[in-house]
Amino acid sequence: MKILKGIFAASISVLNEDLSLNISKTIDHCESLIDNGCHGVAVFGSTGQAQLIPVSEKIKLLNTLSKSKYSEKYIIGTGFNSLIETVNFLKIATSLKFENFLIMPPAFYKYDHNGVVNFYSKLIEAVPNCKIILYNFEKLSGYKFDVDTVKILVKKFPKQIIGIKDSTYNIFQELKLKNFLVFPGSELKLLKGLQLGCAGIISATCNITSELSRKVYDDFFVKGKSDNNQKLCDVRVTFDKYNLISALHSCYSVQDKIYKNVLPPLSLLEQNDYLDLEKKLNSLNFKSNSLMAA
Repeated sequence: MKILKGIFAASISVLNEDLSLNISKTIDHCESLIDNGCHGVAVFGSTGQAQLIPVSEKIKLLNTLSKSKYSEKYIIGTGFNSLIETVNFLKIATSLKFENFLIMPPAFYKYDHNGVVNFYSKLIEAVPNCKIILYNFEKLSGYKFDVDTVKILVKKFPKQIIGIKDSTYNIFQELKLKNFLVFPGSELKLLKGLQLGCAGIISATCNITSELSRKVYDDFFVKGKSDNNQKLCDVRVTFDKYNLISALHSCYSVQDKIYKNVLPPLSLLEQNDYLDLEKKLNSLNFKSNSLMAA
């Protein structure tokens, strides 16, 4: 399987009214994002409510996702604190021919860099045929990668530690490793990241900005800049004023009410907040084919 680069949406998960995972709708959503400009999709990241979805439903989705026409374009998140659950999930996923995984260190507990190296070491020793994109998001996990720790992991596991999603933004400008993928977690960092040699982005709001993000990405490789970048950044800044999961589901639910379903304690935006978001997007003259396809 080739190394993945480009524009990746951290996909939302589509839920039924009883809050179970709607597998066919979730996969349809992912495929539509690729059809509308994304090079690929990360499923079961934080945007996909992975920490709240039962493992049994995740496994059911993987079984069906492995038959998708875009099966090689997916990065699989895990969303577990448990080392053993993560290992078991990776074993199932790799048996279904998935190789690329987005894995955040466990949340809640306090630990140091040595603990993080040990955590990923145990994963790779148990599932050596996986390829891991580290997930650097201090706001959620409580842990922040530093450059030295990433270098230690890459040196120890050069075939398995293939990249990092940097949503804390302390890595993407500094880390320079050959054949190592760096993905900032926001459209705000896309053009700057590409100029620095980053591989692209993995972003929640690519659920909305897939076409525009792809234009900026393609523009860069044609002329080194993009006239679309300011608009892309303005859209991301607008979404950043709200909880991203709430905002994305609220936007999609206008076209399809199934997107109203989110797992507590998450919720949709309050009506006034959604109207404010809609007004701001309209003022930017922003339209999304991905959104209209819902």
